[in-house]
Amino acid sequence: MDEVVEFVKSTDGTLAVMPGPGDGSPEIAWGDVFFYYAPDGTMPKATQPFATIVTKNYPDDERSQLDRPGSFRVNVAAGKPAFVEWTGHQPGEPADDVDPSVPDTIFAHPVYGSLGWLAVVNPGPATTQVTRNMLRKAYELARSRYERRMSI
Repeated sequence: MDEVVEFVKSTDGTLAVMPGPGDGSPEIAWGDVFFYYAPDGTMPKATQPFATIVTKNYPDDERSQLDRPGSFRVNVAAGKPAFVEWTGHQPGEPADDVDPSVPDTIFAHPVYGSLGWLAVVNPGPATTQVTRNMLRKAYELARSRYERRMSI
């Protein structure tokens, strides 16, 4: 998990938000990481992260079985082309997706797959490079959205 965090934080303008005790964040988010494109270093308003890392099950999101010791899931808004490439279907279309509890496998996010998010539990030899590529693409998409908003 630390390798993923360091990789994403190394991109210019990325803000990694790591909720914890005393910062006003909900307790369920403690230990997770939320990545935003924020070149001014300020938490953006009304924008979603381009990627997250979750370390536990959330209500209505238990299928990845993140209650197993050492488990975490990288979630990425990698864009529609990447989603279709990895899942074989459009976001929101029904499909027989991969079991979201299998480590080192790319799959449609169990909750946000309909919005085009991809995920991987404990990236390993089969998915480390792919995960980095997806994170890089999600970063580029977030940066482009930010630049468009700033030019208006």
